[in-house]
Amino acid sequence: MAPPRNVVKIAVQKSDAIPQLIQLDQAKPLATVLKEVCDVWNVTDSERYALKFADGHKRYITENNRTEIKNGSILCLSTAPDLEAQQLLGGLQSTSREGCYQALKNLVPLASDMTFAQEVISRDGLQRLSAIIENGDDLGEMLALGLRAFLELMEHGVVSWETLSIPFVRKVVSYVNMNLMDASVQPLALRLLESVTLSSPALGQLVKSEVPLDRLLVHLQVRNQQLQTKAMALLTALLQGASPAERKHMLDYLWQRNLRQFIYKVGWTRPGRPAPQSSFPRESYPSLAVFQNIIHSAAPMGDEMAHHLYVLQALTLGLLEPRMRTPLDPYSQEQRDQLQALRQAAFEPEGEPSGTGLSADRRRSLCVREFRKLGFSNSNPAQDLERVPPGLLALDNMLYFSRHAPSAYSRFVLENSSREDKHECPFAQSSIQLTVLLCELLHVGEPCSETAQDFSPMFFSQDHSFHELFCVAIQLLNKTWKEMRATREDFDKVMQVVREQLARTLALKPTSLELFRTKVNALTYGEVLRLRQTERLHQEGTLAPPILELREKLKPELMGLIRQQRLLRLCEGMLFRKISSRRRQDKLWFCCLSPNHKVLQYGDVEEGANPPALESLPEQLPVADIRALLMGKDCPHVREKGSGKQNKDLYELAFSISYDHGEEEAYLNFIAPSKRDFYLWTDGLSALLGSTMGSEQTRLDLEQLLTMETKLRLLELENVPIPEQPPPIPPPPTNFNFCYDFSITEP
Repeated sequence: MAPPRNVVKIAVQKSDAIPQLIQLDQAKPLATVLKEVCDVWNVTDSERYALKFADGHKRYITENNRTEIKNGSILCLSTAPDLEAQQLLGGLQSTSREGCYQALKNLVPLASDMTFAQEVISRDGLQRLSAIIENGDDLGEMLALGLRAFLELMEHGVVSWETLSIPFVRKVVSYVNMNLMDASVQPLALRLLESVTLSSPALGQLVKSEVPLDRLLVHLQVRNQQLQTKAMALLTALLQGASPAERKHMLDYLWQRNLRQFIYKVGWTRPGRPAPQSSFPRESYPSLAVFQNIIHSAAPMGDEMAHHLYVLQALTLGLLEPRMRTPLDPYSQEQRDQLQALRQAAFEPEGEPSGTGLSADRRRSLCVREFRKLGFSNSNPAQDLERVPPGLLALDNMLYFSRHAPSAYSRFVLENSSREDKHECPFAQSSIQLTVLLCELLHVGEPCSETAQDFSPMFFSQDHSFHELFCVAIQLLNKTWKEMRATREDFDKVMQVVREQLARTLALKPTSLELFRTKVNALTYGEVLRLRQTERLHQEGTLAPPILELREKLKPELMGLIRQQRLLRLCEGMLFRKISSRRRQDKLWFCCLSPNHKVLQYGDVEEGANPPALESLPEQLPVADIRALLMGKDCPHVREKGSGKQNKDLYELAFSISYDHGEEEAYLNFIAPSKRDFYLWTDGLSALLGSTMGSEQTRLDLEQLLTMETKLRLLELENVPIPEQPPPIPPPPTNFNFCYDFSITEP
């Protein structure tokens, strides 16, 4: 007879005792279960003990999480969390350094448990840890343990970061600013200051005033990748918390201090000083030390660093937004002078102003004609630049092009202004529309995403990356215009092709502007048409009825192959990042499907660690307990975050599993690292639940497999026309006398 649904078979361990195999009744109070377990081992005072999971993070069992106990779970008898907290906090007050060190060492792994953390916090544990951090008697491993324990306790959200004292924050700042410091301390101190900056505007201002930007630049030059990451995290947090004016001042200062070079290039510099503009042989300068760049580092870049570089890129491009939102003021003398400088650079050779000796009306008429030749659609060019976006940003781009590439600018304008066959490319109109296009492709003015990692390495290879990109793009537009033999009526078509050329090349993530220029110029109009045709053929295939019939017969077999691949992907497992409502978290967790496809196993892992073995994952979710798969806005962990633009990417990557949690419904929430991973996992879970795999990735994979299999089947029919209808079956013959009768024996 099967046991009741609320009874699970488990094992309970105790040091120096024979384990017990018991049937745990989930309806029975936990205190009663604990007393029964203690009685078997003749242990008195059961209230001094508690049950914990023996595997994984060894969390305490409470009435709130006891439903996580499944058949086959292994528990262990341990000291009650209140007594454990009291004992460890007593050790922190020990006069012996060894006693305090041991207490901290035991506290750190327990601090991630919510039950234990609440007991520590309720006994003023945070204040005791703060005292250890503020005293700073030991600047080595003990301080690192104190910071780690403090961070683990604060991450539970029981206590607000705004409650931290100013002296405490200043002490942590001093650890960041100290030159000779243990390598394990400064990343933790930077992580703490990042949390403070993101959570408390007042304390964030204190951090901003106490941590010099030059100090963060020093941390970005070290070989320690973790220290680099945490320094970049604090830097982006300070930039996000600053006002637009302060952010512009900070970024201008950082670029002056060669931040771009630290991120993009590699070289040698004197210790404690910013790197020079050029690199030089190390052997010639023995007093110099290497500074480690970030993008071209030998070690692979972590997801967190990629996110912070994305944020830095977005904030830097965001400085262009005021110009993009500001229309040209026709009454501004400065802006009128800029327009005249643009005209003069094209039509007035240096030292030879046009219109000399002409009347005012003739000069005005000449200027109007020249502005028309420049490609402005109105007689007053200010009217063209009243549109926002791009506003004054388009004028900035045109001026930058005319000043930094004067020969290319003059050639563009004069070549097109002298044409009379209606094939001239309007420079000003093209520049205005191209600026809008670049703002859209680079998401200028859009809020930063919490999880995006889509930064462009090319952005950090130039001081004026947006304007330099415009210079490449405007010359590409002129080249594409000539390849298409376009007229004014084809302007929108040309812009669509240029958009596709730029978008395809940016998606390749070229590492330098020169590489971008090479790749985008190689993507000619003819190549774009070829790519479009290839993609269209891949998407549409052939519509002949025999081929469609063959494809339909192949679909079940190929869908089974896709289903098998999706389940194998689930068995391989994947690292997912935890996302909170407050900020982007550093913690990762790993989830995979068991080889027999019956259990999902998961658990937390450390940053940078290899994917754990299947047997080391502490949590299990039987597939039989799963109710449904939720995606997008239906997921509970993104439904609470609102509907702002910054959460749009979360909706696209979020999915959840609802499952039976005792008598209640619980959720296992995921944020996929990428859209492809989202499709693979949702497809795999759908296949696991017997549902249809309806993702875009499944459609593309099925189409690719169908195309390949169909081509293989039709190899022998190459160049043979396939009729729309099968040939008719001829009628049967009037007699079958032509058949040979084998029953007749020949003489």
